[in-house]
Amino acid sequence: MEDLSLRKLEHIKICLEKNVESEISNGFDDIILIHRVPNIDFEEIDTSIDFFGKKISAPIIISPITGGHKFSEKINKNLALAAKELNIPIAVGSQRIALINKESRKSFKIIREVSENLFVIANIGIAQLKEYSMDQIQELIDMIDANALYIHVNPLQEVLQKEGNKNFQDCLEKLDDIRKLNIPIIVKEVGTGFCREDAMIFEKKKIDAIDVAGLGGTNFAIVEYYRNKKEIFRDFFNWGIKTAISLIECLEFTNLKVIASGGIRNGVEVAKAMALGAYATGVALPLLKLAIHNHMDVVKYINGMIEQLKIAMFLTNSKRIDDLKKVDVIIKGFVKDWLEQRNIDIKKYSNRRLKRST
Repeated sequence: MEDLSLRKLEHIKICLEKNVESEISNGFDDIILIHRVPNIDFEEIDTSIDFFGKKISAPIIISPITGGHKFSEKINKNLALAAKELNIPIAVGSQRIALINKESRKSFKIIREVSENLFVIANIGIAQLKEYSMDQIQELIDMIDANALYIHVNPLQEVLQKEGNKNFQDCLEKLDDIRKLNIPIIVKEVGTGFCREDAMIFEKKKIDAIDVAGLGGTNFAIVEYYRNKKEIFRDFFNWGIKTAISLIECLEFTNLKVIASGGIRNGVEVAKAMALGAYATGVALPLLKLAIHNHMDVVKYINGMIEQLKIAMFLTNSKRIDDLKKVDVIIKGFVKDWLEQRNIDIKKYSNRRLKRST
């Protein structure tokens, strides 16, 4: 049997030591927020949102990073301590290893041990839904007393991994079974985004939300290139759908809650994602590099993002996140061209306020 623990450690080391981010942007450089003269008090700006029934301080999730190796335990503890201080959700890395090696469970359980009030998201791959029963999936949820479950979809990563699961046949049908679990289900990509056609399938499967995890952030084609040293992998470094594009496609054609992740690195990008209609945003790689040291560096980084988000809200005359979702947005460049070719009306984003307002 393959050593999943070793593979997880290899992934962490590569992400810490190599440049594993996509060569092209996540698309938010083509999204422009229109500057306004504010008619609000900056100190009264409220960045909080309701996230599946829990009030969180900002629309930012600590996205899945790791778990399953002893080295992961310290990382997850620091991430959890930061999430507790910030009052934001946190997701664990894939828990498949916890069903194979019970000794690995401590690296996941440490997150819940930090605080019983954290909003914690469990995690299993869609390919594993064919391997494990609903009772075993429930075991992963119970292991960390999770508030929601990520089903991660990672075909690019799997097909490039020498140990990858390349049989995705009938995986989508297994989503029908997952709905039997009494917990919000979020289907999540892993760096290549979702198109509208797949988002519509997920909606028909009655899942609760999707996390687009689009092109522009951590790129597992690059990660697997460093693991396998196969030059042919280089041609997949830019494969996928940019985060901003995937977000709009999914919002335009479904009524699902859509989380924007994939290269989100600052509060201005958070503001742009929320203005487009995102339910929340997610960040991972920058936090990994900080969490190996301590949790306060993670807190400082995310607090900086929240401060930037507040400034962007002030400069768009948005007192609350709901106000931000109503601001006019300009879409240009590659994102504009893509959306127009996909017959998505972008003019409505720049004409939300037809009447003069203050």
